[in-house]
Amino acid sequence: MKLSEVKSLLPTLDSVNFELENGTQVPEHFHVTEVGVITKHFIDCGGTVRNEKVANFQLWNATDTEHRLKPKKLLDIIALSEKVLGIEDLEIEVEYQAETIGKYELGFNGKDFMLLSKQTACLAQDSCGIPAEKLKVNLSQVAAASACCTPGGGCC
Repeated sequence: MKLSEVKSLLPTLDSVNFELENGTQVPEHFHVTEVGVITKHFIDCGGTVRNEKVANFQLWNATDTEHRLKPKKLLDIIALSEKVLGIEDLEIEVEYQAETIGKYELGFNGKDFMLLSKQTACLAQDSCGIPAEKLKVNLSQVAAASACCTPGGGCC
């Protein structure tokens, strides 16, 4: 989800809620402790130099259980970060504490923002020897589809 999408959704909401894919709600007293830009400049295992840039929200739970972040307040935080940091309309990555700091993509289910699991992947599979996934085929189905190599099929 891009920053512009979050900004267009916030005015339509009564509250800001986040939910993990497994249905666990981020406690409603969370804080957004950071809004920023993360730039990653790296080389993949195939030797290609890459640059990635995302807008970052960091969520944090404190002991102040009466705290509630309102949509207008989050819009104000985003506006300030755009002004001061020059944040562009980037994809959003959310950091949230689980067993360790997790990084999530951001989605929306019509009511709550969703923290969607991210996965690692090889960006240079063709260069680093990872075989392409082979199509698994049931040989009896192949034989049934092609009558040419069956007894009496006339292929020999």
